[in-house]
Amino acid sequence: MLNLKNNHLLKNINNQSRTIFLKFCYFSLALLLFSCKSDAPKSENSSKTIEKEIQSKVEETASKRIVFFGDSLTAGYGLDDVENAFPGLIQQKIDSLGLSYTVVNSGISGETTSGGKNRIDWVLNQKPDVFILELGANDGLRGINLSETKKNLQFIVDAVKTKYPDTKIVLAGMQIPPNMGQDYTFEFRNIFPDLAKKNDLTLVPFLLKNVGGIPSLNQSDGIHPTKKGHKILASNVWDVLYPILE
Repeated sequence: MLNLKNNHLLKNINNQSRTIFLKFCYFSLALLLFSCKSDAPKSENSSKTIEKEIQSKVEETASKRIVFFGDSLTAGYGLDDVENAFPGLIQQKIDSLGLSYTVVNSGISGETTSGGKNRIDWVLNQKPDVFILELGANDGLRGINLSETKKNLQFIVDAVKTKYPDTKIVLAGMQIPPNMGQDYTFEFRNIFPDLAKKNDLTLVPFLLKNVGGIPSLNQSDGIHPTKKGHKILASNVWDVLYPILE
């Protein structure tokens, strides 16, 4: 509890420091413009230069965005609070380290890769500095044609890379039970490392590692992790995400 309070205090101090800094910058700009009013032609270029410098500082101090784009696992289906889902737990890790990143949870329960393909443009209205793609599980559980799943995931990756070439993409690997047969299960599992290799993406080998198939870590449906299970999911993602944030 003490650490949590300290983390919030540190975050508040950081925010207050940024606010004070920005106010000082804008005050300085206003003072400069006022003092140079009689020499407007000469000072015009200087004021524009300072304006650009202030804008640059504003952008530097603003939080970067980590977008989690996924299904019910990302959305935290069945939990009493979405902050207990693994994206929310990762935000807590980020805050505890004083890193300037804001997590955006863009998970929708029941989402397929086709649904993700249809809404990716809307999600990309604001630039993500890190984009974590967690889709495909519902395709596998429904027995959707694997070539279609792979094509949809590639479409999403291409959309991000085309609009924001410098955005770092993390792909969450997934596996499914052998209900659809061994061949389907094997091919499904390989979709994710294949896409990661082809597109030079950071891969979480298996999002549900040490959680999938363990009754005590899943809800009564046997599919969606409990609060404790989500802590393990957060750890699985954090292992590959943290080096990117550093």
